[in-house]
Amino acid sequence: MIKELMKAIDENCINVDKNFIVKAYELARDAHVEQKRESGEPYIIHPVEVATILAEMGLDENVIAASLLHDVIEDTEYTFQEIENLFNTQVATLVEGVTKLGKIKYQTKEERQAESVRKMLFAMTKDIRVILIKLADRLHNMRTLKFMSVEKQKEKAKETLDIYAPLAHRLGMSKIKWELEDLSLRYMHPEEYYQLVNEIAEKREERELYISNITSELITKLSLAGIEIEIDGRPKHFYSIYRKMVIKNKKLEEIFDLTAIRILVEDIKDCYAALGIVHTMYKPIPGRFKDYIAMPKPNMYQSLHTTVIGPEGKPFEIQIRTFDMHRTSEYGIAAHWKYKQGSEGDREYEEKLTWLRETLEWQRETSNAEEFMEDFKIDMFSDEIFVFTPNGKVINLPYHSTPIDFAYRIHTDVGHKCSGAKVNGKLVPLDYHLKTGEIVEINTSSHSKGPSLHWLKITQSNQARSKIKAWFKKQQKEETLEKGKEFLEKESKKQGYSLGELTKGKPFEKFLDRYHMNNLEELYVTVGNGNMLAATVIAKILKYSNKKENVDLEALKEQLLKETKTIKKKKSSPGIMVKGIDNVLVRFAKCCTPVPGDDIIGYITKGRGVSVHRKDCLNVNNLINTDSSRMVQVSWEEKESIKDDYITGIEIKAEDRTGLLADLMEIIANKKVSLYAVNVQPVKANIAYVTLKVKIQDIKRLEDIMKQLKYVRSVISVYRTKS
Repeated sequence: MIKELMKAIDENCINVDKNFIVKAYELARDAHVEQKRESGEPYIIHPVEVATILAEMGLDENVIAASLLHDVIEDTEYTFQEIENLFNTQVATLVEGVTKLGKIKYQTKEERQAESVRKMLFAMTKDIRVILIKLADRLHNMRTLKFMSVEKQKEKAKETLDIYAPLAHRLGMSKIKWELEDLSLRYMHPEEYYQLVNEIAEKREERELYISNITSELITKLSLAGIEIEIDGRPKHFYSIYRKMVIKNKKLEEIFDLTAIRILVEDIKDCYAALGIVHTMYKPIPGRFKDYIAMPKPNMYQSLHTTVIGPEGKPFEIQIRTFDMHRTSEYGIAAHWKYKQGSEGDREYEEKLTWLRETLEWQRETSNAEEFMEDFKIDMFSDEIFVFTPNGKVINLPYHSTPIDFAYRIHTDVGHKCSGAKVNGKLVPLDYHLKTGEIVEINTSSHSKGPSLHWLKITQSNQARSKIKAWFKKQQKEETLEKGKEFLEKESKKQGYSLGELTKGKPFEKFLDRYHMNNLEELYVTVGNGNMLAATVIAKILKYSNKKENVDLEALKEQLLKETKTIKKKKSSPGIMVKGIDNVLVRFAKCCTPVPGDDIIGYITKGRGVSVHRKDCLNVNNLINTDSSRMVQVSWEEKESIKDDYITGIEIKAEDRTGLLADLMEIIANKKVSLYAVNVQPVKANIAYVTLKVKIQDIKRLEDIMKQLKYVRSVISVYRTKS
């Protein structure tokens, strides 16, 4: 096996120190000496096979050495420091990078996969060669999958299709991608796989003879034109055929490119010259020509594709490319590394990995594991279109992309300020599906309100979606900050202080330190989103500055009893009973406005009786944390004795539009509910916030109204006011 590895190095690699490789091999062999594979074979077979795969790609000696050692840190007693001392920092870092990808344990399969992908993407930004080793590792594991249980085979095969094949595709490593997909198909759908293999084998001789005759004709014609060529037949891999048969519901004989002819030439001008000759020999099928030389795919793939009608009226595909393009199509970024050595100053190399930085950017916005994996697969495998800016720059986008996707690909600010678009000089709606070859121009406005939530439904690129989500997140934070500042200013003024006075000096610093906040802005956001009550904040700051006296709870209770005596025979607030006290003054908290049916709790206030809150009220938690001794149990009276209406609040978030308020009012009127008050906040970012205060008898009636409000067009969410 080591001889096979050395042979692969001789045939494909440049300037590799074989003694360095032998040293790595001997260390790995000795380190794994007691270990066996699932097949019962010595473990060292696996790292040697992985190293051979990478040597066939022509990679450097550090990668080959690291691939031989890739399981040493994880499975043996060797450390990073020892590998670094014995070899070099590059080798040790590569081994450590692969090791970290293997140590992933999470609660669910989706979480494990999502975090695995995140770790791989991050590792790739540091050194792309880490993922090359990981792909080679997975490829050899898939080649030897037959030794595992059927359940494990299917699990590994699906994971390969979900993660590793998409990564190989994005890195332009078609040879690795095809084999990973075919091996996955073999274990995920064995019956379909072997049936397909047999069907293709049945007509192989007939197909090979047909292709051979065409090849002879092409060689003759192209040689007469003075074009030096190399021609071979390219059998389509099984997974690609299977997908076409399943997705497009086609039979095997209906697939045009079952076998394609690949023409390799020396330079680009010969590619187009060969194409011209091919089209004089065979009639091209309209709409089946693709020029990936002028407009390369993001994974670096370049070639001319054309489908023509051959002898006997049978269509077949021809691909024309240079030898360099062919190497890149087979090994992608690995081929680039071989010749450029991935130097940091290589601008072309950096541009080829732009997609990686963009993927890392949008994935940070996605916390849901299932959503992340779905977006990842779409981003890796989606078909693409190529459009132009007015200056002629080529922009590649996912299939069915809209002008919004285009705008965000140009620049984030262009996307945020997008107000319209022109395609080929004509105005189009923002949900228009762009097509390859179109010239796109974006109209922007300095008065733009920013993106609309509706854009999230019509964009196709994860990049655009992440930018839009980030914008709304920022807007929401700013609104929350302003709200928190307003609450604190009102509360401090109420207590006879200025907010500026209270938020300076050591007492305020102590407060921030106690509640793990870094600055005043964080405090505003905390209060604005209801996680802390403004009254609690001011009380705590005053406590640290010794400006407030301690509350005498016994005196407070005594005061409550005095207030109760002044009421005499007056009933408690209708429908409420306070445990342990009769005829006590009761009022409903305005922050959460409870109604019959809600779980409630009471709070003994100073001089205003018992304040009744819903138990889910945000302020209740703060009150309990501040002084739980003031809390008292309260309950609703029997339903039959409750005859009054209760005021409560409903908050509605919706995309702003003409007639929105009228439609909301219509629901309230149809339900025959009394409307107590309406508050509409100024529209920001095309989002309207409407607060309705209604008089209602019980929670069931309220829930019914809220359900109906959710169905109103452009409404995003409906919820009870909590604070």
